[in-house]
Amino acid sequence: MHTRPLGAGGPQVPPLALGCAGMSDHTGPADEADAIATIHAALDAGVTLLDTADFYGMGHNEDLIRRALRAGDREKALLSVKFGGLRGPDGSFVGIEGRPAHVKNALAYSLRRLDTDHVDIYRPARLAPDTPIEDTIGAVAELVQAGYVRHVGLSEVGPETIRRAHAVHPICDVQIEYSLFSRAPEANGILATCHELGIGVTAYGVLAHGLLTGGYRQPAGGDPRAHWLPRFHPDHLATNLALVERLRPLADARGISVAQLATAWVLARSRAHGTVVAVLGARRPHRVAEALAAADVALTDADLRAIDEAVPAGAVAGTRYAAPLMALLDSEPGPKSPAGAPN
Repeated sequence: MHTRPLGAGGPQVPPLALGCAGMSDHTGPADEADAIATIHAALDAGVTLLDTADFYGMGHNEDLIRRALRAGDREKALLSVKFGGLRGPDGSFVGIEGRPAHVKNALAYSLRRLDTDHVDIYRPARLAPDTPIEDTIGAVAELVQAGYVRHVGLSEVGPETIRRAHAVHPICDVQIEYSLFSRAPEANGILATCHELGIGVTAYGVLAHGLLTGGYRQPAGGDPRAHWLPRFHPDHLATNLALVERLRPLADARGISVAQLATAWVLARSRAHGTVVAVLGARRPHRVAEALAAADVALTDADLRAIDEAVPAGAVAGTRYAAPLMALLDSEPGPKSPAGAPN
């Protein structure tokens, strides 16, 4: 796959990355053989950027990636690791940590689980409520100087925090939820700030946690995710699925799926906003192949206008997360809270 730099000084990356969270967490562990085969399929296809976190499955995801990396794979894989999500023994999220001592301690455990001497991108999962971002990024910068980290990233932070962090050490990318259903990064100035500073964007949730696949069907008895993802709540679901159906004729006209159209839309944002990489939440190898096809879809300006008319910004019903989780987001305004589940 063709590559481009992730930010002005970042690594060379393809337009797609593999998000590994679903292999260990969120909706329950994936079949391990399928998960490992998916990582192999991604790497073999040139999807080299693997996104994980030390709190995904409370270390399980990093262990899984270590087992999946074959001889020679570590040299071509780019490992992006998030830290700072604190979990209790029951799996609940109990806070966000960003103190320098925690940063270094967390990396020590990640290096051991991943069986590597460095990670390629290291980033706080959320802005810690009681630690200045300068202190957190300063600690990561020391790890860069020591050779344990190659590049510094951020996740779910707003323009002011991006600028403050970038002043401490160059930031290669900001990870943010961005899709046809989540367009706050446009309105909040995050994309514009990243473009101005030469910072890339890694967009997760490009299929809106499954709503934009075009094949979502509500489980009998309701979707258990509705309590923390309001867009799946019965009060909002019909509206959101109707928006998805407005995309179907556009996808059919191109001979692609709704999921491929939604992914291609995210990738097309690079024209206006610099490097935008789409993070895939695949758990099975065939999903990687489907996403690869989306990377070959060249949407015209007329296509983009038609998509925006079908799903205008702000048309989706419901917030991204329930209120306690929204309170964790420096990337969107609102009251803040110290506890909840980061991506």
